[in-house]
Amino acid sequence: MKMNSGRPYSLIVIISILLLLQGCGGDSGGSQTTTDTTDITHIDAISLSVGYLDQLFQSHQTEYTATVGYLVKSLYVTALTENEQASLSINGVPTLSGSSSHAIELNEGVNTIILSVTADEGVTTRDYSLTVLRQSLQAFAQTAYVKASNTEAVVYDPLVIYPEGKFGHSVSLSVDTLAVGVCYEDSAANGVNGDQTDNSAVWAGAVYVFSRTNGVWSQQAYLKGSNTKSGDCFGSSVSLSGDALAVGAYQEDSNGFPTNNSLMSSGAVYLFSRTNGVWSQQAYLKAFNNAERWDFFGFSVSLSGDTLAVGAPGEDSAATGVDGDQRDNSAADAGAVYVFGRENGVWSPQAYLKASNSEIYDHFGDRVSLSGDTLAVGAGTEDGAATGVNGDQTDKNASNAGAVYLFSRANGVWRQQAYLKASNTETADGFGDSVSLSGDTLAVGAYNEGSAATGVNGDQTDNSAAGAGAVYLFSRANGVWSQQAYLKASNTESGDGFGHIVSLSGDILAVGALGEDSTATGMNGDQTDNSAGSAGAVYLFSRENGVWRQQSYLKASNAETGDEFGGKTVFGDSVSLSGDTLAVGAPGEDSIATGVNGDQADNSTINAGAVYLFQ
Repeated sequence: MKMNSGRPYSLIVIISILLLLQGCGGDSGGSQTTTDTTDITHIDAISLSVGYLDQLFQSHQTEYTATVGYLVKSLYVTALTENEQASLSINGVPTLSGSSSHAIELNEGVNTIILSVTADEGVTTRDYSLTVLRQSLQAFAQTAYVKASNTEAVVYDPLVIYPEGKFGHSVSLSVDTLAVGVCYEDSAANGVNGDQTDNSAVWAGAVYVFSRTNGVWSQQAYLKGSNTKSGDCFGSSVSLSGDALAVGAYQEDSNGFPTNNSLMSSGAVYLFSRTNGVWSQQAYLKAFNNAERWDFFGFSVSLSGDTLAVGAPGEDSAATGVDGDQRDNSAADAGAVYVFGRENGVWSPQAYLKASNSEIYDHFGDRVSLSGDTLAVGAGTEDGAATGVNGDQTDKNASNAGAVYLFSRANGVWRQQAYLKASNTETADGFGDSVSLSGDTLAVGAYNEGSAATGVNGDQTDNSAAGAGAVYLFSRANGVWSQQAYLKASNTESGDGFGHIVSLSGDILAVGALGEDSTATGMNGDQTDNSAGSAGAVYLFSRENGVWRQQSYLKASNAETGDEFGGKTVFGDSVSLSGDTLAVGAPGEDSIATGVNGDQADNSTINAGAVYLFQ
């Protein structure tokens, strides 16, 4: 057949096109492509705020397991959907792809978390199941014994006011990373991983960074300041936040130029960051505008994301509140806190904070704790006789009773939110000598409180156990703070110093008592044998349905007299909780071992110090 008209050929083409369109679901109104619905309900990745999946994630696999330690009472799950138009819910709560879920509470044992992805057409759904095993309290135990890579004895000079700075005196834990400050380390090295054997810079200080891979801890870095000098006490305070580390050197002497040491003990802070496992110094900070002798800037540090708080308890300004006059030095040792912010990798001053009732020798800033947009500042020698929240700040009839000041930030502006005192304020209790803030909960230690009570919410009026110590728990609801609990040790005794250090993470609280005397070792041993003076102990508390109770009584695996497990005497925080791990320093421990899990029995290196990790 001849096709000179072209019509038969055109008809065939038209019919073929129509058939093709019909097969593709098209009609006269246009075409629509049908895609395999499994492609639009896939998850590309799942991650946990604590712990890891037991299986390698694959989008076609829908069942996973993970194991976390006893300390993890809640976690956040982050999932990334393959299709941006798909909707995601985690345990029934709508969640944005790539964003953290709500806090998911975990019971001991098996917990099931369901991640549901629904296609943009609103019908097709695929479920992923995540089974999380939270280990029992009975499984919680010491997992590592950590020493410096250049362990040495600390020999005291009787003329030194603060003879503390042994390995484990300041510790900070952030998931799989541990920083340990040693104020009285003697190397003259500068920077990262320098010569540890040159001891020509007495008490210059150092920080040791350890990392955990597949459950095994190893030293990752040995850090020194960029301007190492004898007596600087680099590492007197440390604070980790992810891949960033702040290190205080409260006796550093520079006037802002690292080589000009004209301002004795004005203090400094060094910022380090980690990239691909390598640490480097990012910033060197001094007090803005008013660095002066004996201010002790860097005595305390707290780092949270892109915000850093630095305490300077020796600062002398009589200013009150936020961003007041820094030049009036008529209130000796009133203390101050400096807040810095980081933007595009650059740190800059953000606020200068003072107590609302600044007075001489209050030492405002001897402890700081940041959590998001809230900052707690301890002033352990404040003299107010008030009790509770926002009482009379003008009654100064309880010398060294102590106080805590809470600040909040909104739209970049800081303001004081509350003035806290103990519910049983008394002279010399030291309330605020330790503070730890986690979300809307605050723990405050009063190491010298004298009640003989034991447990939770006991009798606060019996002061027959001088220096036994106590911890006060506060919570915030709708912006208002109130006391939630009053905690004592299960074996309260005079001089134990319970609350000398506190570390709070969600619903878990660790409390150090450097003066506790038991010879017990490990978990929940005999608390009654007091033949090891100041061996030290740590008490673990948890909150269930708003009620706090003691869970464990922890001792070092080699508890001995004078080890001060869980203690500190002046500066530094020697207990740190993060995720499913607890780090406890024992600055008086005497072993000559180096590295991780060495010989604990050779006590030939007095006061070298150690850190114990529990999980």
